[in-house]
Amino acid sequence: MSRLAFLLLLSLLLTGCIPPAATRTASMALPPHEVATTRLGEWALDEAAARQGRSGFRLLPRGGEAFAVRAALLDQAERTLDVQSYIADDGITSRVLMQRALQAAERGVRVRLLLDDLASLGSEAYLAALDSHPGVEVRLFNPLLRGRGNLLTRGLMMGVDFDRQHRRMHNKLWVVDNAVAITGGRNLGDEYFDADEQRNFADLDVLAAGPIVGDLSASFDSFWRHPLAQPLARFATAEPGAWRTLREELEAWLAAQREDNPYFLALKQRYAESPERFLVGHLTWAHGEALWDDPGKVRQAGRPSLDQTLAGELLARRHALEERLLLISAYFVPTRAGVEGLVELAEAGVETTVITNSLAATDIPAVHGAYARYRPALLEQGVRLFELRPDGEDGASLGLPGASDSSLHIKAMAFDTDRLFVGSFNIDPRSLWWNTEVGLLIESPELNAELWALAELGMSPALSFEVRQADGGGLSWHAMNGDHPQVWRREPAGIWRRLGAWLGRLPGMEALL
Repeated sequence: MSRLAFLLLLSLLLTGCIPPAATRTASMALPPHEVATTRLGEWALDEAAARQGRSGFRLLPRGGEAFAVRAALLDQAERTLDVQSYIADDGITSRVLMQRALQAAERGVRVRLLLDDLASLGSEAYLAALDSHPGVEVRLFNPLLRGRGNLLTRGLMMGVDFDRQHRRMHNKLWVVDNAVAITGGRNLGDEYFDADEQRNFADLDVLAAGPIVGDLSASFDSFWRHPLAQPLARFATAEPGAWRTLREELEAWLAAQREDNPYFLALKQRYAESPERFLVGHLTWAHGEALWDDPGKVRQAGRPSLDQTLAGELLARRHALEERLLLISAYFVPTRAGVEGLVELAEAGVETTVITNSLAATDIPAVHGAYARYRPALLEQGVRLFELRPDGEDGASLGLPGASDSSLHIKAMAFDTDRLFVGSFNIDPRSLWWNTEVGLLIESPELNAELWALAELGMSPALSFEVRQADGGGLSWHAMNGDHPQVWRREPAGIWRRLGAWLGRLPGMEALL
């Protein structure tokens, strides 16, 4: 096919695909003076009043609990619900949460759902039905404006606009009544809440209450009001009242599931005797700071300067490390500059521990390939490397339900013994330069110790390979095989994963991973 013919065909495919403009309704987070009019807001303000500006935090490492807390928050919402997510997959957990979001909207709760445009793939009709409720508004961030009709044209147009389309909104955030919030690594999907029968992620969120929630709401509003956040109605609409049909379908489905679904039965058994406010639980009150990338990061030409990124903000706020550093990242590509920084820390006597996915466990082998080249240099400087196994013998220790295929999705750091960061930020070029991220930097020895305790479980030989320098050169992987220790001289993974890792080592790939 000649170039001219190809361009004509592309023009025909895309004719009429520029969607019409849709009205963007102005809205903001619940104002501070109205937060106290809600039960959650009154409780949060009372609890924070005597704690000198501190906020309350609780780590949520178990998927079932993270889901149950979100469901309980939806039930207690009175005025506003703001949800921001990179992925929104269909599944039992998403259906329950969306059914309760519709119930909240029926009570008069204003629901704002902000999704990265990739989350709308194959889901526009479902999202449009939600959006048809007068109390619900769905927006897509960095949407593709042309060629959305099918995968072929979508792929073509994403390639044409690759410089912007490979940049995504990776933030994850829940805010209810501007009083209680959740942020961390979990998207919307069964695998993030231990509800998938085949594959689940070990993940981590942090629940927050108090003054810090206002800052997280400000981060949500900055994305919601940005020109890149476009109403779903610009691309897909449903018949008036479609939400009623959707609600009926969800309620009928849920009624059938409650009786014999093992996931729901286990949650019901665990939380049936819980007090009304079990979702709050024990909070650790501490000083914290919400950090997030400016949404305009997606529009910049080339790489933003480091001081314009969340990573730069983290570096600017770090104190001199004295003892130890913990890095937990599902995708770990430190780059040469990062390795140099870790070498400097090692020379200063700081012990660094890294936990990431093994090649056998990762869902993106190319990322592992880009990371693998740095292992020898890191090990030479005394950095400890642990790679999560897909078939850990004691998966429940990390909140996994024993699925046959498991993967790490946590994004967290611990600094010395008194500070930690939990959010959506992976330690890789994609999170650093291209995606937008959000997270909480918390000053708390108690929560720092909790994160280290979770890490110690993850580093156990039943769950992870410890990577070491082998005698005579090369690397070796150490773990338990049943009751016996075992050493692998070759990286434990199949041929197709090795091929995927090789792709990550091709020139120019690392900067995109």
